[in-house]
Amino acid sequence: MGRVLRFALPLLFFAGLGWFLLKGLDKDPRALPSVLIDKPVPAFSLPLLTAGQSGPDTWTPAQMKGQVWLLNVWGSWCAACVTEHPLLNELARAKVLPLVGFAWKDAPAASQAWLNKHGNPFQVVVLDQPGRSAIDLGVYGAPESYLIDKQGRIRFKQVGPFTAEIIQSQLLPLARKLVAE
Repeated sequence: MGRVLRFALPLLFFAGLGWFLLKGLDKDPRALPSVLIDKPVPAFSLPLLTAGQSGPDTWTPAQMKGQVWLLNVWGSWCAACVTEHPLLNELARAKVLPLVGFAWKDAPAASQAWLNKHGNPFQVVVLDQPGRSAIDLGVYGAPESYLIDKQGRIRFKQVGPFTAEIIQSQLLPLARKLVAE
């Protein structure tokens, strides 16, 4: 009996370990769960990229209450943001929902120059130079996007750049559903 246990226990251990490792292979490594889904977007007040020009100098998510909108975290230093940006420009032209730019850890002059070069799909652009508000949002890195409903709850989070497929199959159907509610 002791001899059987000596061989059976390591065999059971490695079989269990193999099962857990194999189970992990059917998970999407880009799918990072967010504890903020269906929770209110964190409250913040950030300076606008256009501060000092006509209009207000700061912006808060509460200003979007009653609208379905997309918050896009980006930076002029972000290579993946260049890949995603033409899709955001198309989304803005389609006028499906307002886009709010969240320039993360970026200098205002660099953000403005980047938008001048690549186009500005955003209704407003807020600046989070120190990155504190991004921490409250649970930002892993740029780009990231959050679809916010009319009540100000986060309903969808995209980690990494959008693709045309993700926009067509996930973002737009959910956005249209939320707009209709």
